[in-house]
Amino acid sequence: MAGKQERSLEELYRDDPERADAVVFGRRTDVSRRGFLGGAGLGAMTAAVGGTIVYGPSMPAGLVPAAFAQEAKPATPPAAAEPKGPQHLRFPGKDESLVVLGEKPLVAETPEHLLDDETTPTAKFFIRNNGQVPEAAKDPGSWKLSVDGEVDSKLELTLAELQKRFQPKTYRMVLECGGNGRSFFTPQARGNQWTNGGAGCAEWTGVALADVLKAAGLKSSAVYTAHYGTDVHLSGDPAKETLSRGVPVAKANEPHSLIAWALNGEPLPNIHGGPLRLVIPGWPGSASHKWLSRIWVRDKEHDGQGMKSFSYRVAINPMVPGGKGDPANFRILESMPVRSIISSPANGAKLAAGTRELRLRGAAWAGDLEVRRVDLSIDYGATWMPTELGAPKNRYDWQRWAAVVKLPSDGYFEVWSRATDSAGKSQPHVSGSWNPQGYGGNQMHRIAVLVG
Repeated sequence: MAGKQERSLEELYRDDPERADAVVFGRRTDVSRRGFLGGAGLGAMTAAVGGTIVYGPSMPAGLVPAAFAQEAKPATPPAAAEPKGPQHLRFPGKDESLVVLGEKPLVAETPEHLLDDETTPTAKFFIRNNGQVPEAAKDPGSWKLSVDGEVDSKLELTLAELQKRFQPKTYRMVLECGGNGRSFFTPQARGNQWTNGGAGCAEWTGVALADVLKAAGLKSSAVYTAHYGTDVHLSGDPAKETLSRGVPVAKANEPHSLIAWALNGEPLPNIHGGPLRLVIPGWPGSASHKWLSRIWVRDKEHDGQGMKSFSYRVAINPMVPGGKGDPANFRILESMPVRSIISSPANGAKLAAGTRELRLRGAAWAGDLEVRRVDLSIDYGATWMPTELGAPKNRYDWQRWAAVVKLPSDGYFEVWSRATDSAGKSQPHVSGSWNPQGYGGNQMHRIAVLVG
């Protein structure tokens, strides 16, 4: 179709394998199987990746090599010969390796190899906004928060009063964008094309949301919270809501749900919602409202901006990928799916000839659940080996893992990681449960490694 945007190499291989091969290998090849090259075609792929594909016979048909897959993320016009490269963030106090996914509003993800710290440094923490970033508070201590609705007594507290009146708590917890992994869906879903970088695990300090709600006195009619912040709609119209989501009272009362004022031991930066935000761990980051100014306790499920239609919702019964969804078949996305990443080495790592041991590190997390195991494969999933999985510091912390993998020879390898949660669910080979907004895309992470 004229004017259609080619969104990914996966879609190119599905719709036009010859052109996909031209994009990847720089020339057209005579092949009949999409994404899997044999004979002379295998030689072309070997040249393209820079070495012998050690487990080439196990490579699935239609698979875009990891050496090229992440390069294919940005959208490209049909006339372009190659996918565009990533745009890197230039923002005070932030690592310049973060990749910008959107400018209005500002959205930036963290490449997996930057998530190699036990605790994600603030400089490496991803950015997700929905509206205009408000000006930084001149006097953070006087910042006001109100709690009203289905409560016995309306509360109006400044940040200073909140800090003085309630017992502070600090937890290391994952915060993850609801659309993390969206770029893995085929066909492409709407929204920022996150890979795995819409997540980070930091130390959050604040007061338990449950303690504040208890002080206000929840009525028996209290069902759901509704969250509001001071960010302004992108249009600049103050009458329009930027985002207003909420959670069931049971989740709000979970001990780790915080009203936070500090990130990694420092006052919460403005870009991350300072001076006051919610941190609702295990659930989509949209519930962890930034620049928090009001919590409205409601007697029904909240219906604010971002709570209706397909926003932060996934299909109950599977739908046809790319099809028209029926809102009646959708439920709110609550606990995030299990996910693992390889944080060392980085995708595209090149090792010296003769290297026969590959040391790997990474992290895994699973929403409200725990991670029970992380397994690795270097032969495209034909066989799997376990990793050494660490224990979380507290609930909702990610779990670090490590492994040493034996390499049989020089050449090109792909390392795949697959996490399994405490309910027995594992990451899929390909993101399933397609939905229009692209939530829940948690396919296995894979990296390319070239030895010699």
